[in-house]
Amino acid sequence: MASAGQALNDSQKASERTHFVLIPLMAQGHTIPMIDMAHLLAEHGAQVSFITTPVNATRMAGFINHALATGLTIQFVKLNFPAVEFGLPNGCENADMIQSRDLFKNFMEACAALREPLTAYLRQQHPSPSCIISDMSHWWTADIAREFGIPRLTFNGFCTFASLVRYIIVHDNLLEHVEDENELINFPGFPTPLQLTKEKCPGSLSVYGLEQIRKNIYEEEIRSSGVVMNSFQELEALYIESFEQITGKKVWTLGPMCLCNQDINAMAARGNKASMDEAQCLRWLDLMKPGSVTFVSFGSLACTAPRQLVELGLGLEASKKPFVWVIKAGDKFPQVEEWLAEGFEERVKDRGLIIRGWAPQVLILWHKAIGGFMTHCGWNSTIEGICAGIPMITWPHFAEQFVNERLVVDVLKTGVEVGVKAVTQWGQEQTEVTVTRDAVEKAVSKLMDDGEAAEEMRMKAKEFGVKARKALEEGGSSYNNINLLIQEMGNQANASG
Repeated sequence: MASAGQALNDSQKASERTHFVLIPLMAQGHTIPMIDMAHLLAEHGAQVSFITTPVNATRMAGFINHALATGLTIQFVKLNFPAVEFGLPNGCENADMIQSRDLFKNFMEACAALREPLTAYLRQQHPSPSCIISDMSHWWTADIAREFGIPRLTFNGFCTFASLVRYIIVHDNLLEHVEDENELINFPGFPTPLQLTKEKCPGSLSVYGLEQIRKNIYEEEIRSSGVVMNSFQELEALYIESFEQITGKKVWTLGPMCLCNQDINAMAARGNKASMDEAQCLRWLDLMKPGSVTFVSFGSLACTAPRQLVELGLGLEASKKPFVWVIKAGDKFPQVEEWLAEGFEERVKDRGLIIRGWAPQVLILWHKAIGGFMTHCGWNSTIEGICAGIPMITWPHFAEQFVNERLVVDVLKTGVEVGVKAVTQWGQEQTEVTVTRDAVEKAVSKLMDDGEAAEEMRMKAKEFGVKARKALEEGGSSYNNINLLIQEMGNQANASG
């Protein structure tokens, strides 16, 4: 932490005055990187107000305690969430608690109702806020920024590659007149060749009643002062440059944000409470040969159908390779549990570890026994895999995950596709099997074998892992960007204050 102070000698006054207000979307995949962002900004000398709600604060208790213990200048602000007033069950304060997709609009409207209490809180703060960094979907925070006369930067949890795809889709209305879900879409202005079917494009999911909210999000995105990305210059320089040219927005790459959690306790404290004792999991991995284990995990919102989970399990078994498998099946879990108990768990007990629910993912990925990562390609998981220097097996489900798959497989060349053909939409039940056990076995073998192609992927993945870590070390591209951001926002606050 000493280095942060030294790096800011020339702009000490700026950092003393620089007060960032961070407002995440309350969904694990959006909140976790913002927790890390708060950590990084505070470590570099800024003051941070992190806006949350009582239920979400309970989930982050591990991080809140860690921040207090290490003396980070982060204020956790718990605003009461008006769930009931907006037709949600009491205590429904996170996207993963929404029972039906139709209630997502209610959830977004309840978030927007935080505007008044948040404004009232910020009026009492000294120093006054210098900059708001809010999730792109919180369009209403732009009004607060204007009221205080400060910049609003947006954050959407995507990488720049996917953010540019999404921007082109929205800006050029690419999907509007495409009837056929399987029609291939081209992206005018995108710097490298890319084609995706309509259903695999981000934003193809239409939730009833969200049209106006989407319009507001886009309008406020255009008016924002810039974008914060959980990425780093060396990973996607070409796409950062294109994004800035096409959108006219400054991109602040401050990542990989997950690297701020370098000690074991902080790694374990991210997200929900793990369903298995961390020590138990690490002890199991210690018994395995270096680079021999495949880690299988599909993120916080992906609920895979029981039949598909069975097929995945049989593929892992047929591969004859060791694995750690995180299973989330939501309310269908009893069916999966029954199948596990029918003999699967017994058959693989010497080389398969099954974790039910939430797992300490970063901790597992960094273990020397892990040699491959089967992922849903959500950006947090993808960048965590990149940081750990691990090649991937891509199994995208929805949102921008199919775009991330193209980045990993075609651009970075650090992964193999399992071969997902159909989209599993969030909040819709997937019933049929879309990926066979043979496809799973083939992908695991391709990634974990000793062949030349696998070896090349491992080398490339390791190289990106080294670059990722360098980006946040003193003098690295993201390290310098954090200092520049603090300085620029502090200077603006001084000029107007």
